[in-house]
Amino acid sequence: MSAKGKLKIIPLGGVEEIGKNIYVLEYGEDIIVVDCGSIFPKEDMLGIDLVIPDVTYLQRNRERIRGILITHGHEDHIGAVPYVVKQLGGVVPIYGTRLTLALIELKLKEHRAMPNVALHTIAPGQSVKVGSFDVDFIKMSHSIAGAVAMAIKCPVGTVVVTGDFKVDYTPVDGELMDFQKLAELGKKGVLALLMDSTNVERNGYTMSEKKVGETFNSLFTRAEGRIIIAMFASNVHRVQQVAESAQRYGRKVCLTGRSMINVSTVAMQLGELHIPDDVMISIDDLDRYPDDKVVVITTGSQGEQMSGLTRMAFSEHRKLDIKSSDMVVISANPIPGNELSVSRVIDQLLRKGADVIYESLAEVHVSGHACKEELKLMHALIKPKFFIPVHGEYRMLSIHKKLAMTMGMPEDHVIIPRLGDVIEISRNSAKVAGAVPAGAVLVDGLGIGDVGNVVLRDRRHLSQDGLMTVVVGLAKGEAKMVSGPDIVTRGFVYVRENEELMVQAREVVKKCVESCLKESRTPDWGTIKGRIRDDLREFLYQKTKRSPMILPIIMEV
Repeated sequence: MSAKGKLKIIPLGGVEEIGKNIYVLEYGEDIIVVDCGSIFPKEDMLGIDLVIPDVTYLQRNRERIRGILITHGHEDHIGAVPYVVKQLGGVVPIYGTRLTLALIELKLKEHRAMPNVALHTIAPGQSVKVGSFDVDFIKMSHSIAGAVAMAIKCPVGTVVVTGDFKVDYTPVDGELMDFQKLAELGKKGVLALLMDSTNVERNGYTMSEKKVGETFNSLFTRAEGRIIIAMFASNVHRVQQVAESAQRYGRKVCLTGRSMINVSTVAMQLGELHIPDDVMISIDDLDRYPDDKVVVITTGSQGEQMSGLTRMAFSEHRKLDIKSSDMVVISANPIPGNELSVSRVIDQLLRKGADVIYESLAEVHVSGHACKEELKLMHALIKPKFFIPVHGEYRMLSIHKKLAMTMGMPEDHVIIPRLGDVIEISRNSAKVAGAVPAGAVLVDGLGIGDVGNVVLRDRRHLSQDGLMTVVVGLAKGEAKMVSGPDIVTRGFVYVRENEELMVQAREVVKKCVESCLKESRTPDWGTIKGRIRDDLREFLYQKTKRSPMILPIIMEV
């Protein structure tokens, strides 16, 4: 399908948005996929649990897919794996580092998704051949262990995908990103670069993760009661720093929240997290220790409704309630769209008298993404011929384009991609040469993609204006109404206080049905329902200036 001598790069996610990262690289008859992430639903996506990329293009070309390669284990890079694996039939091998694959394996088991999926562990510094592509895995610094960039080589040239990264000269695990490898690639020549744009709007450098450890130490000296710290479960390095502060100040560590326990258990088994057995306690044992001798690490830094911290704040947690003597630390920034949820939880914690610490008050969080000066360093090291900014909303991609141009990149060598764009690259040219199906697939419970715009529109309508159900009984074989109309409302008005309105509404429906029956001895039920809907909507709007969803039901008696 690829033109001879041309490489195609197709972003099916991760552009014009933060999250849902998935990039397709295609040469000859071979396709590889880099990352396979999900994204939080927007506030207007009522009832939706998760949003994953539309992989229709991959389904149509599944026999040509040689592998899925994962940069690291965050949800916006692995969250869609179990869903996409099912859609592709489970035959595609997956490549990643140890912790990344361990987290993917957890997901596959949880979803009972294709137990025979081949998982190939690749260490930073190693290479793997996948179809026509030779892929080098390059050690990077990020807020999770095992993060890598990829140098993807094919006959057209080398493409570097940075994944998420920051330049941290004092990483918690002591392992620096592989500057030497990146510089070697730049010296040999890189055809195209796909780079993280999340923090392109921020000047300067991102602080080292160790700065958060210093803040934790100072907070531990202040705290007189329990310390409860909420963070992303995948931030293993931060969990490690909390555990070290706990040991230093004589506190026991309790992990709570399903994902926190799962990820930490896997990380300890792999040697990425070190917490001595005599320091760890279960949540059932918390009451056996004085408050000033425990620290609880929990999920809920984004105000998620069912997370540990949210349930504690609203007294819905079975094992743990917030006390006025507690210090609660929210060690994360709200992801765009989650600000209201986080604020609601903070307010509730403060109402309970807790001492709440968040990023505005102390350095309890640092980003895992590179700021402007770090992005410049990466451009200077890699020196690509063509640049494709990714992992950002459109304004971020646009700013990153200008940044690349200040580094000497010609404007026509930078392509700001849109979802589904087919970017065709040869040795001397890069252009958008078409588009493939792309977008969002909504996951609601066990349903994948069965909730679309029409269903969401109905949910929004119901949430804003409520529902009115009208039931009418017609005589079988006769143009005669024998029962009703009966009206049931939900979320529209309180019926006991609006009985006159209900009486008038029934009269409107009765007249409407009688009129339809007079006009035709065998009226079409669809026509009657439509007339009921129209007449009742007009009446209710005149009376209340509201437009509930109206659901007419006709029964043949």
